[in-house]
Amino acid sequence: MSASSPIRSVISPGRYVQGPGAMARLGEFVATIGSTPLIVADDVVWGFVGHDATSSLKAAGLPVIREAFRGMPTAKEINRLVEVIKNAAADVVVAVGGGSTIDAVKSSGFLAGIRWVTVPTVASTDAPTSALAVVYTEDGAFEEYRFFPRNPDLVLVDSQIVANAPAAFLAAGVGDALATWLEARATAASSSLTMAGGLPTLTGTALARLSWDVLWDNALPALDAVRDHLVTPAVEKVIEANTLLSGLGFESGGLAAAHAIHNGLTAARQTHGLAHGQKVNIGSLTQLVLEGAPTNEIRDFVEFTTRVGLPTTLTEIGLTAESTHELALVANAATVAGETIHAMPFEVRPADVVSALKSIERFSRRIRDEAGLPAPKPYVAAH
Repeated sequence: MSASSPIRSVISPGRYVQGPGAMARLGEFVATIGSTPLIVADDVVWGFVGHDATSSLKAAGLPVIREAFRGMPTAKEINRLVEVIKNAAADVVVAVGGGSTIDAVKSSGFLAGIRWVTVPTVASTDAPTSALAVVYTEDGAFEEYRFFPRNPDLVLVDSQIVANAPAAFLAAGVGDALATWLEARATAASSSLTMAGGLPTLTGTALARLSWDVLWDNALPALDAVRDHLVTPAVEKVIEANTLLSGLGFESGGLAAAHAIHNGLTAARQTHGLAHGQKVNIGSLTQLVLEGAPTNEIRDFVEFTTRVGLPTTLTEIGLTAESTHELALVANAATVAGETIHAMPFEVRPADVVSALKSIERFSRRIRDEAGLPAPKPYVAAH
């Protein structure tokens, strides 16, 4: 076969570990990957995981070297971490925290030529498992995706730490993960390439679907349990769906309109400060509208994600149907060449995105009203 023949590909982390108290075994698993780890965590995260992480590394005979993360995965912060890695002579870099810390560490580990490990303290995105990072500008707008030749060697999730975090983080992860199936379904229909560098596999598409099914069955009871900081079987299932199934599903199943619209939304300053999964949920809803999905499917999605606590109107992300200038910016950014919206099984133009975004406001409000769900509250960015 020629080099240009289409291939199918699945990529995944080397090992995935999840459970209550998993942090106490960090050293045991890291010791199989490197002998001089550099831990990157912000001060808040280190405040509640530092003791267990330190004890675990010491028990495994590893040095404890920690560098504070400075808040945004920008090119400047990534380059700073590369220097820190080199000065520490680290052979593995360990990200402890949320998606921003994880993306900065994957990027810096790759540039420094060492291995990397992710230890998410929230289940708010599928960043921990993937072989790509999102890099932002100093102003907080989407700049680029960076792709790496491999996934993390280890993903370790302490489900009790995730359950101790505010439930809003888990809800945001549900928003990110629900998009996985909608986008994989579209990618399979168009036979577009995935982030794994090939056509979608049955495996990637099936895991995306499994993520969706697990969330519809478990998200609401899991969120209630996490509000009391409890780990239940539903919580474990949602953490796995948000982190592993969604990660494998989006990389090896494909991204489409929902994430492109998320990236577009970062161009509107009014949306800054919202979680990734909150903006992705608006992207998913907009993708359903663009697809002309059955009304029942859209209604169910609006009702369910509103109950999860995710935005289903422009009002809740700081915009309105009258924000014509901002919506044009969003639509143009979402449809630039190379964006994942072009994996949809039909052409999507900026004007289509604007119309779809504007249309969700009135329709979602009506669905929420008919279902007895609360009216949307306006979001105001804190800038």
